[in-house]
Amino acid sequence: MSNPYLDISPEVAQAIDSNQPVVALESTIIAHGMPYPRNVETAVRVEDAVREHGAVPATIAIIEGRLRVGLNLEQIEYLGKEGRRVTKVSRRDIPFVVTVKQDGATTVAATMIVAAMAGIKVFATGGIGGVHRGADHTFDISADLQELAQTDVAVVCAGANSILELGLTLEYLETHGVPVIGYQTDTLPAFYCRDSEFGVSYRLDSPAQIAAAMRTKWAMDLRGGMVITNPIPEAYAMPLAEIDLAIEQALQEMEQQGITGKATTPFLLARIAELTGGESLESNIQLVLNNARLAAQISVACCSC
Repeated sequence: MSNPYLDISPEVAQAIDSNQPVVALESTIIAHGMPYPRNVETAVRVEDAVREHGAVPATIAIIEGRLRVGLNLEQIEYLGKEGRRVTKVSRRDIPFVVTVKQDGATTVAATMIVAAMAGIKVFATGGIGGVHRGADHTFDISADLQELAQTDVAVVCAGANSILELGLTLEYLETHGVPVIGYQTDTLPAFYCRDSEFGVSYRLDSPAQIAAAMRTKWAMDLRGGMVITNPIPEAYAMPLAEIDLAIEQALQEMEQQGITGKATTPFLLARIAELTGGESLESNIQLVLNNARLAAQISVACCSC
């Protein structure tokens, strides 16, 4: 039975119906993650990367209260220009944004939900949310983690952003039974950096191995997603000391300005980009492209099983 709130583009619908590879893509990175016009340029490049590796891209957003799976260029341009005026939407926000027929940029959690509604199993993003620094007294934990525990979508990312408490994020995922896969790596990538002091649950070295693990997990009705961590290309990785210094300064400024909740990650990413002279923005773009390529390869492997 089709979902009455869901609109799937003809191209994406045909691919799903014919068991062709499809990759879901989020829209928060367009509206909240990068400045215009780099956000639109990047979104188009990410879709192109998915196509070049054999899959159909399905960028997801809420447009005028409709859950849209597969945006056209005009819609992507609109989200990019509107930027932070578009509501950042996670699980709790979806029914309210839909009810009042507003626009929404979907986070990792919301994108997973809509992708699952449409029957899409593979999703590419930059980095997942996690346990925020200071969560021992703020209880600031991203809804992405809980969504990964209950929604059957595999998320390809460059690990968790290094603005987070990586160890606590891994502990949370382990407690909720979410496997963290290292693609050709034994250690957890930390977004701008290729590795960290933390290990992954399992290392898998090919898209086919990942697709097989996904199939086995869900065939046994083991609910929940899978995190597939893909290190940023070495040419675009940033030195840990440099990025840590920028993060610490950005965190101090965030606290001084009283920025909390949904606004924290967009503020930190933008401020870190400023503090690194734009270097972190270029790294962000390259890791998203890298994840899109791997996600397409995994989706192709899933459909050929």
